[in-house]
Amino acid sequence: MNGKLVNWDDAKVHVLSHVIHYGSSWFEGIRCYDTAKGPAIFRLDEHLKRLENSAKIYRVDAPYTITQLKQAAMETIRANKMKACYIRPIFFRGYGDVGVNPSNNPVDTVIAVWEWGQYLGHEAVQDGIDVCVSSWRRAAPDTFPTLAKTGGNYMNSQLIKLEAMANGYTEGVALDADGYVSEGSGENIFVVRDGILYTTPLHSAILGGITRASVIQLAKESGIEVREEQMLREFLYIADEVFFSGTAAELTPIRSVDKIKVGNGKPGQVTRELQNKFFNIIRNGEDTHGWLTFVYD
Repeated sequence: MNGKLVNWDDAKVHVLSHVIHYGSSWFEGIRCYDTAKGPAIFRLDEHLKRLENSAKIYRVDAPYTITQLKQAAMETIRANKMKACYIRPIFFRGYGDVGVNPSNNPVDTVIAVWEWGQYLGHEAVQDGIDVCVSSWRRAAPDTFPTLAKTGGNYMNSQLIKLEAMANGYTEGVALDADGYVSEGSGENIFVVRDGILYTTPLHSAILGGITRASVIQLAKESGIEVREEQMLREFLYIADEVFFSGTAAELTPIRSVDKIKVGNGKPGQVTRELQNKFFNIIRNGEDTHGWLTFVYD
């Protein structure tokens, strides 16, 4: 917390902190994997740069440099003697004025780590999940900036997730303000049709995912054509394959959308190929891209 190691039970904020009342926080979700070559953090620099940019959009100067945050993340992992963990760096407006104007509130910085398995479950990664198209849409581009990973945006994500679970689905897919496919509550989405890999563009109210960018690069290296295009809702129904990507979800196949089976209802060839390439990096440490930061080097 603010540059010092603090015991878990002592990591507290004041109840009148600005973040509690107005959602004024900017954060990242990052994974450290126990690879065959030792604990390694996936795309740490890219995540921290996105954190810096998220704050900048809201006129906040990052309290620490990316180099300082990198060192702090690794120090926190080492202090907890973890081999694999989830990493949560967060900037938030702390205790000061309680009004909407945040100018007189300090910006606090916290990095926490904890053990967290596969977000949607091991079976989900292997067998796929059932999703629905949510009745809740992503915000229009002139309302909330979706390129910023900010706490307030996730109130929308909660509505999407809760509605999906209440109706018996694992996850929901949001449409954007124009009715085109956007993303899941906390994941980007990919569609395979006739051997071409499609994903929604940044202007469809998505977060520019780090895992999404990795999947696009791995696909291109494999000779798979990638198109970033707006997608109609019904495009999901006639897809050969659909999958989510994200730090928490990794690469999770989707086997049905609105109870319409995707393809043959099982993870497809392209999904499996990209899963294998991705997991080879994070499990075996076979990194030719410079994506891994080894904790104990």
